[in-house]
Amino acid sequence: MDLSNVARLDSNILLGIVNEKLRLECNSFEELIVMYEMDTDTVTHKLDSLGYHYDPLTNQFKSFDR
Repeated sequence: MDLSNVARLDSNILLGIVNEKLRLECNSFEELIVMYEMDTDTVTHKLDSLGYHYDPLTNQFKSFDR
């Protein structure tokens, strides 16, 4: 799957894909970014707009209270 242009993906779809890749393939967010040549700022901004941030302890994006 080509994840290099995450700006085109719906934020909810991106959340599901990213968390799945973190769960099954990558040991960290940084590894995911490098492996799929994704733009860190775009991913974090899109997921932040949904109310999600990366939790390194569980290696997933989780919702947070604003």
